Amino acid sequence: MHRYRSHTCGALRESDIGSTARLSGWCHRIRDHGGVLFIDLRDHYGMTQVVIDPDSPAFADAEKVRSEWVIRIDGKVKARLEGTENPNLATGAVEVFATELEVLGPAGELPLPVFGDLEYPEDTRLKYRFLDLRREKLHNNIMLRGKVVDSIRNRMKNSGFSEFQTPILTASSPEGARDFLVPSRLHPGHFYALPQAPQQYKQLLMMAGFDRYFQIAPCFRDEDPRADRLPGEFYQLDVEMSFVTQDDVFRTMEPVIAGVFEEFGGGKSVTKDWPRIPYADAITKYGSDKPDLRNPIEMQAVSEHFRGSGFKVFARILEDEKAQVWAIPAPGGGSRAFCDRMNSWAQGEGQPGLGYLMVKEDGEGQGPIANNIGPERVAAIIAQMCLKGGDACFFVAGNPEKFYKFAGSARNRVGSELGLIDENAFAFAWIVDFPMYEWNEDEKRVDFSHNPFSMPQGGLESLQKDDPLAIKAFQYDIACNGYELASGGIRNHRPEAMVKAFEIAGYGEETVVERFGGMYRAFQYGAPPHGGMAAGIDRIIMLLAGATNLREVALFPMNQQAVDLLMGAPSEVGPKQLRELHIRLNLPEKNG
Repeated sequence: MHRYRSHTCGALRESDIGSTARLSGWCHRIRDHGGVLFIDLRDHYGMTQVVIDPDSPAFADAEKVRSEWVIRIDGKVKARLEGTENPNLATGAVEVFATELEVLGPAGELPLPVFGDLEYPEDTRLKYRFLDLRREKLHNNIMLRGKVVDSIRNRMKNSGFSEFQTPILTASSPEGARDFLVPSRLHPGHFYALPQAPQQYKQLLMMAGFDRYFQIAPCFRDEDPRADRLPGEFYQLDVEMSFVTQDDVFRTMEPVIAGVFEEFGGGKSVTKDWPRIPYADAITKYGSDKPDLRNPIEMQAVSEHFRGSGFKVFARILEDEKAQVWAIPAPGGGSRAFCDRMNSWAQGEGQPGLGYLMVKEDGEGQGPIANNIGPERVAAIIAQMCLKGGDACFFVAGNPEKFYKFAGSARNRVGSELGLIDENAFAFAWIVDFPMYEWNEDEKRVDFSHNPFSMPQGGLESLQKDDPLAIKAFQYDIACNGYELASGGIRNHRPEAMVKAFEIAGYGEETVVERFGGMYRAFQYGAPPHGGMAAGIDRIIMLLAGATNLREVALFPMNQQAVDLLMGAPSEVGPKQLRELHIRLNLPEKNG
């Protein structure tokens, strides 16, 4: 018999009754029932109930073991007594009567329990992540991650893609987030950077003629903490294709992503034909470029019904030509209590309040706004917003550039509070027609609003003639249930157009050549039209696992302060290492 086990803890079945088994694993739970000890023995594969009665030679050793001790047991497989079977366990029809027990690894007092699913402080969980990973829910999330990645790989290869690994040590780039820098020992004063994404390399692969590339790529960004991204590093499905239009990318990638959600989504519905929503429409209808389409609420502009009205607050705001009033319908929300709750919520978000209109069962409007704008305007709003008796409508006024995010949050809040969100769906959409540029108010200049390597709609001619802030890009995102799952674009593969695009954003040709020399040179020697995307692996797994925190689907994540509490990173290094790297520290002074 094998030194440690003849079976795993998830393998024994009724067909094994009467045989001798050897199992090794962790003591998940220990129970004393009138002198008879029961140990739920757990390993990666499952759980088996082990019984040790006082007559067993193993009983004296069994009395010493505690939770999470690692033991080996030998024993006879028997059927559980009728009525004591556990249908929730694959091994629930049998139990092992132990005749021998060996302690392989005793455990000290646990800083957090493995049994059960109690909430524990995140820092404790991360410091003792090896224990946290033993817990069933987290363990299953990590196994799900592996299965999803395998499925993605198979789907990509079946779609004609080849997998390549691009370099981890690369050059620093001026665009995007802050780089993690790596000092070079061999080249004093010079630094490598960890890749924020394999963007340039995957485009160079298209220049080299590989046609269809993908990679499960690690990406590194020295960003401030964000709720929707793991600090430090994350993984993405990185994709690039040659000789493709935007529609080709959509037709290729939609079945891959949808197929993964159909396979692992637990029976939830998955959007069949993904709508394509222009960025401007996403902002005005949903208040977000990653709308949650499980929520049926769509906002509309209703400015004309308030312009010059008796509701002086909105009427005065609308005197500014940039100002608008947006309406957020609330089907079934026409109660004073609900409207007051929403108003209080808005004040908690730092807003002065949230104007509202309630519709009585006879179809008439009521509330402060209705009393001030008159029945004709009220009727026009009710008709435009398709409101009926028992409904309500909320209003936000001002410059949409400043309030659209709040309006989107209000839409989400109304949908959640009124139970309008379909919790059994994955609602996908392509968000298209992103603006190529945006105004950087801090630096008073035009800046890239998204990926700087995207092709402007209209090409070089548009860059030369049009208002930069009016130019749209062949840039697209995948939105699902309120999250941005992927981002991509058709690339700007003409060198003169690339230079012009960066020139508008304040980068001269010499900067383009210096920073993106490899790609710029490649474009001179026959560049195919190409495009692609990158989908966040961590976010995909989070949605499939039903988690709300990315750290619930990552093996060894950092905390929100970008500290690895388990390994103690980042850490100080000694003077010898610093000298080898030609680095002298200039640390900020400590307060006090």
